[in-house]
Amino acid sequence: MELVNILGVNVSPVPFTGVLEMIESWIEAGTKKYICCTPVSSVMAAHDDKKVMDAINGAGLAVPDGMPIVWIVQLAGFPNQDRVYGPDLLTSVCGLSEKKGYSHFFYGGQPGIPERLVGNLKHQFPCLKVAGTYCPPFRPLTAEEDSGIIDEINRNSPDIVWVGLGSPKQDLWMSEHYQKLDAKVCIGIGAAFDFHAGRVKQAPRWMQRSGLEWVYRLWQEPTRLWRRYLVGNPMFVFFLILQLLRIRKYE
Repeated sequence: MELVNILGVNVSPVPFTGVLEMIESWIEAGTKKYICCTPVSSVMAAHDDKKVMDAINGAGLAVPDGMPIVWIVQLAGFPNQDRVYGPDLLTSVCGLSEKKGYSHFFYGGQPGIPERLVGNLKHQFPCLKVAGTYCPPFRPLTAEEDSGIIDEINRNSPDIVWVGLGSPKQDLWMSEHYQKLDAKVCIGIGAAFDFHAGRVKQAPRWMQRSGLEWVYRLWQEPTRLWRRYLVGNPMFVFFLILQLLRIRKYE
């Protein structure tokens, strides 16, 4: 597959429907893969940390989850690229799973969030198979705890593990754990846990389509997100200009 190099991150130019088809093919073939939903903040995290860069570039797909990334992929020669938005990917895969019988495990979120998420998804998709949920503590797990949760996930035999730790934590977690899991696919969807659980409201669709979703999110959570958007976004533009002018090259 041809990739689009954005500050060293290899973004996969695959449209939304193509991502669904690849997930289905991986599950049917028994191939272990993981998907990183990749907005500007993930690209910047990778730019600043080689371990994150390796995690995202090691994914089966690093999909454009953010309109600036979509626009860059389109300008790179893939005009049909659309946004692979984590919250929409979750509901679309759940719809596919009702037909195919795929089961799901939800790892991440704040206490109570995975359960609320599952309740809302089950209301929308009554036949959805849920293998389990786990809300990890807000600290690094011990080796024993980490091994225990992997065993728990495998005991419940999900086809798909959804990871809602936020980027880059979820990218690193999937890179380190996907081979230990019996699940065929891991998908990192960050804030989608909070959105579908009803803890945080999504930006209006017009803001999402116009690339202004970050303004809405900054308004909602200024203390947590100010650095990501007010520092990270301008730095992204700066480094992107350097890359486009070939002043700075990325392998």
